[in-house]
Amino acid sequence: MATKFKSGIAAIQSVNDFVVKFANVNGSGSASANSLFAKSILRMGIPASSRNIFPSNIQGLPTWYEVRISESGHLGRRGGVDLMVAMNPETWDEDVAEIEPGGYLFYDSTKPLPPSKFRDDINVIGAPLTAICNREYTEARQRQLFKNIIYLGVLSALLDIDAAAIEKLIGEQFRGRDTLIKPNLHALHLGRDWALAELDCPIGLRLRRSEKVGERIFINGNDAAALGCVYGGATVAAWYPITPSSSLAEAFSGHCHRLRRDPESKKKRFAIIQAEDELAAIGIVIGAAWNGARAFTATSGPGISLMQEFIGLAYFAEIPAVIFDIQRGSPSTGMPTRTQQADILSCAYASHGDTKHVLLFPEDPCEAFTFAAEALDLADRLQTPIFVMLDLDIGMNDWLCEPLAWDGNRGYDRGKVMTAETLEAGIEFGRYLDVDGDGIPYRTYPGTHPSRGAFFTRGTSKDRYARYSEEGPDYVDNMQRLLHKFETAKRLVPRPIKREARAPTRYGVIYFGSTAAAMTEALEALDERGIHLDTMRVRAFPFHDDILDFVAAHDLVFVVEQNRDAQLRTLLISEGEIDPARLVPILHYDGTPITARFIVKAISDMLAVVTLAPLKKPLPRSSTSYAPSPSLPHVRQDGGG
Repeated sequence: MATKFKSGIAAIQSVNDFVVKFANVNGSGSASANSLFAKSILRMGIPASSRNIFPSNIQGLPTWYEVRISESGHLGRRGGVDLMVAMNPETWDEDVAEIEPGGYLFYDSTKPLPPSKFRDDINVIGAPLTAICNREYTEARQRQLFKNIIYLGVLSALLDIDAAAIEKLIGEQFRGRDTLIKPNLHALHLGRDWALAELDCPIGLRLRRSEKVGERIFINGNDAAALGCVYGGATVAAWYPITPSSSLAEAFSGHCHRLRRDPESKKKRFAIIQAEDELAAIGIVIGAAWNGARAFTATSGPGISLMQEFIGLAYFAEIPAVIFDIQRGSPSTGMPTRTQQADILSCAYASHGDTKHVLLFPEDPCEAFTFAAEALDLADRLQTPIFVMLDLDIGMNDWLCEPLAWDGNRGYDRGKVMTAETLEAGIEFGRYLDVDGDGIPYRTYPGTHPSRGAFFTRGTSKDRYARYSEEGPDYVDNMQRLLHKFETAKRLVPRPIKREARAPTRYGVIYFGSTAAAMTEALEALDERGIHLDTMRVRAFPFHDDILDFVAAHDLVFVVEQNRDAQLRTLLISEGEIDPARLVPILHYDGTPITARFIVKAISDMLAVVTLAPLKKPLPRSSTSYAPSPSLPHVRQDGGG
């Protein structure tokens, strides 16, 4: 079947700047071919990013793989699809609906479909993939697997992808299993040769070699964070499997087997323990840290819920611990394979009673690497749990980012640790005694001195010398010191990053984490519309004074986050004592990564209200709410912007 270009419909024409989305069935083996597609574009020097949207079952349900190609470097989700590779009949209608007017639909045309299954404003490209497979292969599994490589071959012709780049990737992917290389190359060229003979190639969307990737690398956040733990000195990891955090612990194991073995004896210099549950995992981390090891655990929202009591112990007994929370759709089991930023409040105040915890918000795998190492330093320095707030989008998806860099001269900040010599010299030691005025006491590792220092700890109230006490003044003294230590943390955590608009403005926007990629593109689009916004990317809690000054300097500040309840905004209002009317929530929480188009529409609509009527009360939130606001055109969140 030849390419069908609708008369009177302008087909999208774009070089190195478009969105391709694959609609497949989970368990069909499509992931490998789709990944080859994305990586081949990078090998051509063209920046690209991928998002894998998949179900939580093993196989049979729909899965999508979206590739953003952007020579200008926009690597967040844009919204909309220029080329849909529709390989799942069950999701056909919704997949076709996502295509931009003038866009392209590529499908398996072996079985004819009625005209009603197509749109009049898109271009249809059919290839008899199943027929080719049935002719070429006799085994059912071969037909299923090689069909994916065949459509990759067709796409290479349609988009003018360098076939040599894909061939090299296939060779690398099956290195060590050389018998698989030739059959995959054969399937690739079955599709490519058929397309070149039967279709109009290339189409309006095409790729041209570039030099815009540079030295950047393609890596996921969990892998980068795990490597950051190795470089940051972690020797103990305890975890219980939970999506989407499991790959972080698995990556740490792989890195340690390469990098943490004694060069001569080959003995392991690390301990990785899969615990019986999340509570046991954090308990192991606390025990290891109490004894002087650098230790961490990786989990997600449900795991944080189960760890609450031990998190409170680490906070009150002042024991270092690093917790990676790879956030997912919640509450309860929620959507285990979808992304959110919905654990902000549960981590900031984790456990019972009066607690406040340090949170770090990396924007991409590069910061996941650096923040992982920094979290280990902060945990030792502050003697407290540190939460690294990743999410599924960063953790499990591959991102194009700057190379991971490490200063070989950098030492570890172990904080205030008294040595045997110091204790022997008669220096006064009180485990919970603040001698420097920063709220942080000195500690000892168990066994540092035969008769001095701390050997045991407990979660009950105590005085400055760790003597059990339920006296009110002792408890208040300890709790006030912990609060003062939290204030000290403001000077130690990563500072927010501010960007001023090209023109003076009364409006600002605050955002954090994985939202940053889409926000960068959204700001450019808003700027083209004449909407100028100063921005501040929050990188940690407690909030630096710069953030409060930023809010005070603007009439209105939008807070963009990926959860239903505006959790960062709530934290800002509570901790900064900010007038809620000054902070306008922009909320996206359908489980897919936020898009630039969603941000642009939400902020534009909100500012239209401000322009039409002066602000007298808090603006309605822009979110997934299915009840349209009476004072604002409804902004429906559908994942496509």
